[in-house]
Amino acid sequence: MSKDERDILELLKTELDFIEKGGYGRSVRTPWKPTSSFRDSLTCVNYALPEKTHPCSECHLIDFVPREKQSDELPCHAIPLNAAGDTVESLEGNEAKLHEVLKDWMRAKIEEIEVERSH
Repeated sequence: MSKDERDILELLKTELDFIEKGGYGRSVRTPWKPTSSFRDSLTCVNYALPEKTHPCSECHLIDFVPREKQSDELPCHAIPLNAAGDTVESLEGNEAKLHEVLKDWMRAKIEEIEVERSH
């Protein structure tokens, strides 16, 4: 369970907005360095830190990671994003599909959380 005090619903909405605005394109400051979904966004508890200071177990996204993958280097890259079992890791190299699948997953999670909170 995450120790992140930020609201998961707001984080997912912010992340979705970030992706919809082209957020994972190459950085202007470091165009040679590829970006990493989730890790290079405000969703990550280690965002903008040069090194991984906080364990991933403190992140909200850990709640979506299969238990057997929670100790991976980037467990958020093992989150099943759809019924086919696609993950950030399995879709790396196909940015267009990755971003579409991520957006669909986030929309579904946002709706799920909003419905849950309305009861």
